[in-house]
Amino acid sequence: MCGIVGYVGPQRALPILISGLKKLEYRGYDSAGVSLLGPDGPVTSKAAGKIRELEARLEGVPGGEGPVLDGAGDAQVGIGHTRWATHGRPSDTNAHPHSGCSDDFVVVHNGIIENFAALKEDLVARGHAFRSETDTEVIPHLLEEEYRGDLVRAVLRVVARLRGSFALAIMARAEPDRLVAVRKDSPLVIGLGDGANFIASDLPAILEHTRRAYILEDGEVAVLTRDSVEVLDTAGRPVQKEEFLVRWDPGQAERAGHPHFMHKEIFEQPDAIRDTLSGRLTDDPPGVRLELKLSAEAAARMPRLFLVACGTAYHAGLVGRHLVERLARLPAEVEVASEFRYRDPVVPEGSLAVIISQSGETADTLAAQRHLRSRNVPVVAVTNVVGSSVAREADQVLYTWAGPEIAVASTKAYTTQLVALTLLAIHLGRLRGTLSDEVTVELVAGIRQLPALARQVLEQAPAVEAVGRRLAAARDIFYIGRGLDYALALEGQLKLKEISYVHAEAYPAGELKHGTLALIEDGVPVIAMATQPDLVDKMASNMREVKARGAEVIAVAMEGDDEVPRHADQVIWLPRTNPLLVPALAAIPLQLLAYYAAVERGCDVDQPRNLAKSVTVE
Repeated sequence: MCGIVGYVGPQRALPILISGLKKLEYRGYDSAGVSLLGPDGPVTSKAAGKIRELEARLEGVPGGEGPVLDGAGDAQVGIGHTRWATHGRPSDTNAHPHSGCSDDFVVVHNGIIENFAALKEDLVARGHAFRSETDTEVIPHLLEEEYRGDLVRAVLRVVARLRGSFALAIMARAEPDRLVAVRKDSPLVIGLGDGANFIASDLPAILEHTRRAYILEDGEVAVLTRDSVEVLDTAGRPVQKEEFLVRWDPGQAERAGHPHFMHKEIFEQPDAIRDTLSGRLTDDPPGVRLELKLSAEAAARMPRLFLVACGTAYHAGLVGRHLVERLARLPAEVEVASEFRYRDPVVPEGSLAVIISQSGETADTLAAQRHLRSRNVPVVAVTNVVGSSVAREADQVLYTWAGPEIAVASTKAYTTQLVALTLLAIHLGRLRGTLSDEVTVELVAGIRQLPALARQVLEQAPAVEAVGRRLAAARDIFYIGRGLDYALALEGQLKLKEISYVHAEAYPAGELKHGTLALIEDGVPVIAMATQPDLVDKMASNMREVKARGAEVIAVAMEGDDEVPRHADQVIWLPRTNPLLVPALAAIPLQLLAYYAAVERGCDVDQPRNLAKSVTVE
């Protein structure tokens, strides 16, 4: 949610800010703004809507400066922001950056100031006039009261008065050669350049300029000039930081000729799966090699595994539970992170928690992780982002190595989570002695084939496109499945809803007769997941039930199945593999169906309405 960019250096700041904000569009936003430190002080421009609305207001930026900049177009210091509304509707006035009664201080903010109402009431009583509905605006007003000739000390005093989660970038008229950044819970990175330095809420914003970075921890304050970066704690004491080198190629964050980032990322999945597997499969002895410290004794004694996640990552956890219980014979629970800690969960001693998060910054997931660690429960993080909060705070990390995922709707991050969880289930099965050599050899051989099989699935994209475009006209779509297929149905319906805005629901196929059949009528599309051979007969019965009520049945099944085509209007075929490995393949046509339906409906595929890539507030 929200994006922050800041720059101090020898170049014009404005094009750098606009470019950086565009790299953060995947985070979700509904307004954008920039502020530049010109010769006469800060000059701010902001607009509700997309960055293109801001560019139009700037009249030709990037590449020129409009009258709105009032001579600040050549400024070499500035901050920018994309806002996802929490306090106050999306509007020009509520967009960031914000200033106080004067424009002496300018602030951009990700997160929520929980005590803003009390702070605002006190400030208004002392004569401060507010212009926006946001919680953020209390910060520049507080800076006006606390500033005594030292911006850093003023920021430290203000931060001590704030409660909530926040990432801040601040600049001041009186100190035009510096920026100050603060992190508490919300992610923030500092880019280290040559004669220039950067602030960003995520790495893609700075990759065009540098791969060297500091990852700020909670409670750290960074002071940037063009030639230096100093990091302090909230008491003002220096903090020694280790430089982080970004491994991503900047080109990975570009569309590379694809019509959308989501399209590109769907088609990157064979390579992403290959990278997730790299160095992790063994033949002698057969199995997997994971960078985890877990003894066979501890695994054998383990009473329960908890998989905790939100959204798409939660759906990956549902698949993970099935695999862990099947292969490792270990009881597993899948928990929605936003609910987990509120029910005071019973976690038996010796249990292991697996936290799943694409970004590694999801607020609810982080809160659940911290709750578990406060109870001395060891945590393994499954995440894509090196240096993320989830990764840094976990005891151990299983990286998915999917590369940057820019589209809001997760695709390759999800499939690589499925692969990582499959490896973890095999690893636990071997440690616990529940997985024979014979079965392990079969699974490892199948896993090695997944990248090639994923390419085969993608070759069917034209046929899937025809189905997806037809689905675009539907009012309601139902997804059904059993076992692993039900977990896939949940993810399939989520993808369709979040990017095409078509109403969709997923049900365990056996539950249809318990009320849902009342919603099936002539022409209603039903996506029937039928990839599990031991459940195909049951699924055939469910397909007959909906067909008898007029549904159009589109099935997803493995090649060679003779039963499914008898009960479906159309079948999307998957290459044959071990049924436990099917989820990483079956996810792909579901993503394509959602993508092509959204394109047909004219939706903003990469930036769906009301959604954010990284949900950094509760």
